Amino acid sequence: MFRSEFPIFYVTVDVVLLAVREGQLVVLVVRRGEEPYAGAWALPGGFVGDGEELVDAARRELVEETGIVGDGLALEQLKTFGAPDRDRRPHRVVSVAHLGVTPYAETATAGTDAQDARWVPVDEVTGGLAFDHDAILDEARARAASKLEYTRLAASFLPPEFTIAQLRGVYEAVWGLRIDPGNFQRKLRASAGFLESTGDSVKPASGRGRPAEVFRALGEPFEALGAPIFRSAM
Repeated sequence: MFRSEFPIFYVTVDVVLLAVREGQLVVLVVRRGEEPYAGAWALPGGFVGDGEELVDAARRELVEETGIVGDGLALEQLKTFGAPDRDRRPHRVVSVAHLGVTPYAETATAGTDAQDARWVPVDEVTGGLAFDHDAILDEARARAASKLEYTRLAASFLPPEFTIAQLRGVYEAVWGLRIDPGNFQRKLRASAGFLESTGDSVKPASGRGRPAEVFRALGEPFEALGAPIFRSAM
């Protein structure tokens, strides 16, 4: 039998899945049904299987713990968290966190070792998560805010076709500030390679005013553009 001179540790994945619901940035969390931290809210996640790719494990854990299929989500590796005391179990556990974004904050259904699964406003859940998940959530929120400046990630919070006003709502929810509509539209239209018009338009929800032009995003969500589109301080 092979014996290593190095300590053995376990690898998990945790998923920060973000969405915008009713103008608020929300995150998917689960209530743990087992120790450690039984009864506490946490990010969806779990141990990586033998021979399993990390991103596949992240998508699998989403399905098992929340019922949400992650095959079509914008998802990327966020950061590795490996503090020796981050997990109360006797063996050391290193977690590879992933950031995901979805346009559909669909109803979650708890499964496996989760007692409950739901979408919660980020501002309400911060500070009360199990393990080091508050730090993971903070990192994910900062990454998403940064990505909105120079990638197409904002469009992944929306259905495939959307208006500029809907897109502005995503920036406002993630950045937590109000954005001047005229300034936003000018900068967006000046950004080559971000959006293209579908040629369609929709009436405002209020039924008043001019129809709004409908757009779709070009390229991949996390792909960097040639230059920053916006700054979060705009």
